[in-house]
Amino acid sequence: MLIGAALVIGLTAVTGYFVLQEFAYVAVDPARLRRIAGDKHESVSLAAQRALRITSQVSFMLSGAQLGITVTALLVGYAAEPFLAEGLAKLLGSTGVSESISLPLSLVLGLVFATGIQMVLGELVPKNLAIARPERLAVALSRSTLLYLALAGPVIRLFDSAANRLVRAVGIAPIEELPQGATSDELSHIITTARASGQLSVELFSLLDRGLNFHQRTAAQAMVPRVDVTTIAAQSMVSDVVAQLRHGRSRFPVIAGSVDDVIGVVGMAEVLRVPPANRASTSVGSITSPALLIPSGVHLPEVLDTLRNAHRQLACVVDEFGGFAGVITLEDIAEELVGEIRDEDDPVEAAIARRPDGSWLIPAGQRMDQICHEIGLGLPTNQPYETLGGLVMAHLGRIPVPGDDVLLTGVRRLDTTFELSDFTVAAAAVDTNSAGDDSISSTVAVQLTVVAVHRRTAQTVLARELPDSFTVTRLTQ
Repeated sequence: MLIGAALVIGLTAVTGYFVLQEFAYVAVDPARLRRIAGDKHESVSLAAQRALRITSQVSFMLSGAQLGITVTALLVGYAAEPFLAEGLAKLLGSTGVSESISLPLSLVLGLVFATGIQMVLGELVPKNLAIARPERLAVALSRSTLLYLALAGPVIRLFDSAANRLVRAVGIAPIEELPQGATSDELSHIITTARASGQLSVELFSLLDRGLNFHQRTAAQAMVPRVDVTTIAAQSMVSDVVAQLRHGRSRFPVIAGSVDDVIGVVGMAEVLRVPPANRASTSVGSITSPALLIPSGVHLPEVLDTLRNAHRQLACVVDEFGGFAGVITLEDIAEELVGEIRDEDDPVEAAIARRPDGSWLIPAGQRMDQICHEIGLGLPTNQPYETLGGLVMAHLGRIPVPGDDVLLTGVRRLDTTFELSDFTVAAAAVDTNSAGDDSISSTVAVQLTVVAVHRRTAQTVLARELPDSFTVTRLTQ
């Protein structure tokens, strides 16, 4: 019996070694190994470099570890358990238990003992150790692992090749190295989960969320739209620009004839170069700087590089037809990362606000992604329109009037709630679940009601009027 117990424990220790290999090299972060490889102690550095060699062929290493685990487990069943069962049978026989009972009972007890030792000492303990200290174990096991892979390499490759052929037969390409790092979607899920568990503050969550989406956003999504841009006619006088400067703006697109014909930009610097006595007689067109034009579909990192390289603060955005779509500044780009930036000269704009009756008062010019982020409901975003006003008009097929309703069904709840100032917005809305039970559905019905409509004029010296646009809607949960 002692021989059997010793064999079980010894083979279990070998199994544990291979389990340590398996989990340590899967759990280890190669970036941390690279830092350890730069250690001033040569022995530590060399061990880390060996560990990095193993992580570059992790599939081969896993095959080797599985081979070792399988062989040792089979040896336990083939050699160790019979010895153990035989000893237990003799022990039971000495106590007066009949042979017909002691033999099957000893086999069961031997199996239970061997399985328990294998599971606890051969699998669970080494697994937990490897997950808790992956870098330390990966470095410590590197020499013996490489030696084992070199000796057992031919056998491992034989089994690995057979397995890879089977994998390819079902249309999947085997990989030798596990993907490093995380994708944008995975990072987004991580920070959303961290926010839901209270590990991230609202401000930090918002910053990380905006940062992850920054590279996907375009100039059209961050720009100030044309209807909100103050433009100056080329034939206007510099004194007209001075009058506009008093409203807090410092740069203006200059147009010639039509609002889509942007010929340049005029700012405070150009105005100050004109003597006060000459401003009433100097045309804006004579002091205009060339406009920096950017297509509306360009992504924000490229827009930022363009502005930096051109040493500009403002660029004019043009749509796919070459028309003037709006302007974008460095501040607009920064706001995509940190949120709204306001100073004492910025005009007061309507913001998303929750009413006492639980409804939301939302300016029609608010972008859909901003609304979704703040109210916790997944309203449609992958559509031709960018704003809530665009959504309403797309559903109505016309310019809205007060009292118009738009009903959206199947709107999903977002995974988390978002704290806004001194209250929490939860995704609690009219349930569209037809089952009629009290369970929380993943989708809701949302009603949009147009509250007010007014005529907005373009803010230009020429006072060119644009078509009607509505300004405020109510979103009822």
